[in-house]
Amino acid sequence: MDEKGFEIDIFHPEDAAGVAKLFTAIYGKGYPVKIVYSPEQLVGAFETKDNIPVVARTLEGTIIAYEAMFRSAPHQKLYEVGQGLVLPDYRNMGAAAAMNRYLCDTVAAKFHMDAIFGEAVCNHTHMQRAWAEYGPIETAIEVDLMPAEAYTKEKSASGRVSTLDMFRTYIARPHMLYTPPIYNDIIRYIYSAYDDAREFAVSSGYPPADVRTNHSIQAFDFAQVARVAVFEAGFDFEDIFDNEEKELLDQGLLVIQVWLKLSCPWIDSIVQFLRRKGYFFGGALPRWFDDDGLLMQKIMGTPNWEGIQLYSDRAEKILDFVKTDSEITPGKSK
Repeated sequence: MDEKGFEIDIFHPEDAAGVAKLFTAIYGKGYPVKIVYSPEQLVGAFETKDNIPVVARTLEGTIIAYEAMFRSAPHQKLYEVGQGLVLPDYRNMGAAAAMNRYLCDTVAAKFHMDAIFGEAVCNHTHMQRAWAEYGPIETAIEVDLMPAEAYTKEKSASGRVSTLDMFRTYIARPHMLYTPPIYNDIIRYIYSAYDDAREFAVSSGYPPADVRTNHSIQAFDFAQVARVAVFEAGFDFEDIFDNEEKELLDQGLLVIQVWLKLSCPWIDSIVQFLRRKGYFFGGALPRWFDDDGLLMQKIMGTPNWEGIQLYSDRAEKILDFVKTDSEITPGKSK
């Protein structure tokens, strides 16, 4: 037990009701990840290792803080860290930092994770700074990922909120990356500080005639975001993507993200097609498919660039490239 009156521990099934009570106390029933309100679902996801929480408990067993590692990327041994919150009476007592430390230094190794990442919000720098203390490296910026409405209660956002993606490796997997020529320098810069080795070659050529596209799509109505995971970009990619994008835009979505494999030798031809349609660089996503990923993104309307606050020169350099690419992409809407 900490001298401040709480202990940090891995989630136990008997904590589930307390977790629901914690989220209800802070968000009411409005938190978008509904699993936290359902003890049965929370326990089930922990048993399958889809969601691995840690909690802060008082001596009496009250849950006063929560954070989790969960699967959100195609690769099942890459976990996202998030969903963190602390009861107001226990803030500024070190609970959030202690949970981050426990997740990064203990839980990731205990569950044999390949790597972890966080999407640190950019409407302030507190989360970025806290997360950086435990080793993750900045690799990407997801522009306008979350609606301002998600931050109404704390009144901390004047427009859509971007996130800074930060990754840390636990089990190395060196492999070859193929860089689109237009992104060669920025990708090499991103990996210059990364904690796992990569080899680089410049992408060229086109998809072979016997390779078909394999992809999946997730749409998040609340955030008005769609994510397209491209497991294989084949000769039919352009026709398939044109049809898929039309359906997504007809739904009124404001952000479309495309995840490509940097291990694909002909990735440049896919990137050039997407740029002609208005997509621009987002960054690198290490271990996203087990192979590393490349984020391309399209924003309907003018991005909330003014709302992006970053904590480091490295993050600022990535943002400068992202913004410039958005302005020069051939398909930019006039």
